[in-house]
Amino acid sequence: MDRTLQALADAISSGSLYALVALGIALIFGVMRLINMAYGETVIATIYVAYFLRDQPPLVVIGGMLVAGVVISVLIERLAFRPLRNASPTTMLIAAFAVSFTLQNAALATVGASPRSVSAGSSLAEVKHLGPVDVPAYSLVTVVAVLVIVIALRTFLVRSTLGIGMRAAAEDFDAARLLGVRANSVIRVAFVLSGLIAAVVGYLLVSATGVVTPTSGTTPALLGFIAVVIGGMGSLPAAAGGGFLLGAVTQILQYLLPTDALVFRDAFLFSGVLLLLIWRPQGLFINSSNVQERA
Repeated sequence: MDRTLQALADAISSGSLYALVALGIALIFGVMRLINMAYGETVIATIYVAYFLRDQPPLVVIGGMLVAGVVISVLIERLAFRPLRNASPTTMLIAAFAVSFTLQNAALATVGASPRSVSAGSSLAEVKHLGPVDVPAYSLVTVVAVLVIVIALRTFLVRSTLGIGMRAAAEDFDAARLLGVRANSVIRVAFVLSGLIAAVVGYLLVSATGVVTPTSGTTPALLGFIAVVIGGMGSLPAAAGGGFLLGAVTQILQYLLPTDALVFRDAFLFSGVLLLLIWRPQGLFINSSNVQERA
C-alpha cells in the first residue's frame, strides 16, 4: 500500500509539471494554431536569469524570471511569428524550430554547455513526510500552481474583454477580426500569459533539479506537447488533464517495468501515445463531435 501511495504522489508531482508546460503551449496553439517548439528554451532562459541574479534577494530573482519570460515570449512573437502570421502551418512550425535552435545556440555561445548550479527555489527541495508518503515541497507547490493557474485562466477567458476576444480568435480568427477583435493585442496577451507560465515552470523545474544547461528545456517541452496531444488540442483543461495523465502513465511504467526494461520506458510511453492518436486523434478529453471546442 505504501508503495502504491508513493507512486500516486510521484504521478501527481510529475503530472503537475507536465500540465503547466502543456498550458503554456496550449495557450499559443489555441490562438495561432502554432506549436511553439521554442517554449522549452523560453523556460530555460528564465532559469538563466535566475542564475545571473543568484546573489539577489528571492523576490528579485522571481520578479526577474517573470519579466524575462514575458519579454522573451513577446520578442519571439514580434520578431519571428508576426511576420509569418499568414504563412502556412508548415512554415510556422519550421520557424518555431529555428527559434528553438537559435536560443539554444545563443545560450551555448554566451554561457557554455557546462551545467550551472542555480539556487533559486532550493528551499522547495525539502522533503515533506505526509504519512507513509515522501513528497518534496516543490511538488506540493506545483500542484497548487496548476490549480490556481487553470482557475485564473478560466476566469480571465470568461469574464474579461481580452479573454473573450482570445476565445473568439481561437474559434475563428478571421471572423473575430471582422467583429473588431484586435489580432495583435489578442496574440500578444496569449504570449504574455504563456511567458508568465514559462517562468513558473522554470522556477519549479530548477527547484527540482538545481542545475541548468542550454538543452534542459527540450524534454519538458516535448512532454508538455505530448500532454497537449493526449488531452486534446485547443482546450486548456484538456491540456492540463493530459499532463496529469502523462505523469500517471510515466510513473506506472516506472513502477511496473522490470529493472532491465526501464531503459525502454519512453519507448513504451511513446508507443502508447501513437496508439492513442490512431484511436482518438482529437485527444481523450475533446468531444469528437466538436473537436474545435475551446477552453
